[in-house]
Amino acid sequence: MNHGIAWGAVVALLVGYCVVRQRSSISHIRGPPSPSWIFGNMLQFRLPSSYGDCEFKWFKIYGPVYRLKGCFGQNRLMVSDLLACQYILKSPHFALSPTTDNTVRLVVGDRTILRMRGKAHQHLRNGLNPGFTAAAARSFQPIFDNVAQAASFITQELELSGTAPIDIVPPLGIATFTAIAGAALGYSLDDLGEEYVATTQRIMVASSTQTAGHILADALGARLPTWLLRAALHLPTKTFNAARKASHLAQSLGAQAVKEKHDLVQQGLNTDGDIFGILLDQVHSNTERIPLTGEEIVDQTQTIMTAGQEHPLTIHHFLLSFFTKTIAFGLWELAKDPKLQESLRAEIHSSPGEAGQNGAYDQMPLLNAFIKETLRFYPAEAFAERMVVKDTIIPLSESITTSTGKQISEISVSKGQVVIVGIASYHRLESHWGADADKFRPSRWFEDTILNADAVGPYANLLAFLTGPHTCLG
Repeated sequence: MNHGIAWGAVVALLVGYCVVRQRSSISHIRGPPSPSWIFGNMLQFRLPSSYGDCEFKWFKIYGPVYRLKGCFGQNRLMVSDLLACQYILKSPHFALSPTTDNTVRLVVGDRTILRMRGKAHQHLRNGLNPGFTAAAARSFQPIFDNVAQAASFITQELELSGTAPIDIVPPLGIATFTAIAGAALGYSLDDLGEEYVATTQRIMVASSTQTAGHILADALGARLPTWLLRAALHLPTKTFNAARKASHLAQSLGAQAVKEKHDLVQQGLNTDGDIFGILLDQVHSNTERIPLTGEEIVDQTQTIMTAGQEHPLTIHHFLLSFFTKTIAFGLWELAKDPKLQESLRAEIHSSPGEAGQNGAYDQMPLLNAFIKETLRFYPAEAFAERMVVKDTIIPLSESITTSTGKQISEISVSKGQVVIVGIASYHRLESHWGADADKFRPSRWFEDTILNADAVGPYANLLAFLTGPHTCLG
């Protein structure tokens, strides 16, 4: 049988399956016209010519709640309304999409905190918390100082380059990876081994760009039965093979770190210098908290090493995303504003405390405002995708007008409906951040233009770290 005909038949069956399964209760919600039945608005949304290009235009036209067309005519609900975002991210009626969940399973394992729900998730979260407290973060300061010192060559390159452009993202990625390895395991890059670092870099390269084919594959994968999707994720592709290899290597590194720290504890030595050490200390101490077992700690290795991201196969993309991308954009804004550079430098040099000391950052209001504004304007993930697992009603903080002209203050959604939480759009709500919410301006944090009521996320009313039971630990 001709292979072209065979593949064509498979694709036709999958498309037909998607169409048959499709049902929507949000057809009455307004939204942009779809330029393609195959791709819907997804090329515009996920492959914009510039950051948030179409998304922010739609946001201004249709408001904080509108309908997008996914692939094969599927309706998707885009939400940046405050109350709706809170409900979606906190309600048990929403979960990771099957594609995301199974990819997370492939990359970081079955028993990771990213996949657990209910009591199992709460147990892992409570057990991990001691490693992510403010006190714990302060104990990692020597690690971060060493990384910063090692990265000082960037300053030297900038001085030597004059006005020539410098790509700062790669060294920032290495510094981020080094800092995470040190804070999590107490390991250097050499300790991680060339194989693990190289495998991680291969995944990073593979996932650093997205194509129309990737979007189509995601759409088909989301509509496949779970058993078939899991089977597909075991195909011997280069990316999937690398993901499985990285997960296996991380598991081995975690087991090695746990054994080493367990031996130190048995000798009565301190292990509080990194996250794993703190967690192992909890296991051996008399505390009312139910600690994690060594095996449970090992199972979280890859999740912690990848900064806990949930986006499909961009989990390893954190080197260009979670910390690095946000920091790089912040530095770009600084490069465009020499006066802000001077003010920040003066504040840091005049601070009575040293970085890492208690209260030092609290005495640097401009630095804090700059960090908050960078997280607001350039969140590491611009959106979070969820799927409805049980029919429910999403409340809205402001009523919207449907395509029939009716005013509604809530939206009924059915099981299987894909909902997109627009993090970047929420961060541009004029009602929350001021009339110039689409401008990068750290000084807004000193004014009364920011709405402080109805806190959403764990930090500065931002959604950069999500909210609800799956809020970012650190």
